[in-house]
Amino acid sequence: MAHRDRHPFDDGSLWLTDAGAETALIFHQGVDLPGFATFPLLESETGRAALREYIEPFLGLARERNAGFVLGTATWRANPDWGTELGYDEAALEAVNRRAVEFAEELRAGTPAWDRPVLIEGVLGPRGDAYAPSSLMTAAEAERYHSAQLQTLGDSATDIACALTITYADEAIGMVRAAEAAGLPISVSFTVETDGRLPSGQTLRAAIEQVDGETDGAPLHYMINCAHPTHFAGALSDGGPWLERLRGLRANASTLSHAELDEAEDLDDGDPADLGRRHAELRGTLPNLTLLGGCCGTDIRHVTSICDAWLSA
Repeated sequence: MAHRDRHPFDDGSLWLTDAGAETALIFHQGVDLPGFATFPLLESETGRAALREYIEPFLGLARERNAGFVLGTATWRANPDWGTELGYDEAALEAVNRRAVEFAEELRAGTPAWDRPVLIEGVLGPRGDAYAPSSLMTAAEAERYHSAQLQTLGDSATDIACALTITYADEAIGMVRAAEAAGLPISVSFTVETDGRLPSGQTLRAAIEQVDGETDGAPLHYMINCAHPTHFAGALSDGGPWLERLRGLRANASTLSHAELDEAEDLDDGDPADLGRRHAELRGTLPNLTLLGGCCGTDIRHVTSICDAWLSA
């Protein structure tokens, strides 16, 4: 059954989320993130303070602009392969996923209320490298692989889940099926290369249509993240009903390719004002776009610019 029949964003108003947590923590706050993972920060008060310092400005922006807010958990890397690399066994991973949701609950409870809701989003990432997966799973393998994390998130205060930076359709299909088994609504966010195609080579349209076709339209919606608008604008130009399924954007600040970003030693934070304008220009192309945030290289400046350009368009 399609979760979009009870979509939390159907009022058509603006929702915000955060930006590029990992790059902001590393380059702006001087935090070391082995494996590009934020979930180990939950293990210490110093780490939790760094996460709190990062996220609170975004909650403040949503409150000031009277936007809803999607508060993601620090669990993008909290799956078996990355957990093993960082010294976490199955029990430790389950515990840290629960701790991430509890931390999000604390943040939500400690934020002055406004007229719009704050949803806790359980964040999942790909099994492999988010830019160039070394091996591909079948949908059934992906369902088994991601099941434990989704069962843990489903048995918590998580409102919705999001699979971020997904590079091929079969992994997304498995994640969606595992989320359904856990009773958790899920959105899918694909990343694309500079040509607008997924790292697998599939077009964005084909990936969305494949996932919808093989899951009976189960995802809440689709998103694009970890790519600059110049990379995917052309992929949106052919029109069609699939564009109505795109509700969220978390763009990179930089126009560099994934390979170039991987090799870069300095942060390319792009042009926040230009990034905002490019988002506003997409309003006519993506009629249901309502959730805005950022990805690599972005911070509160970029999301503020995106939000204000969107509201004034």
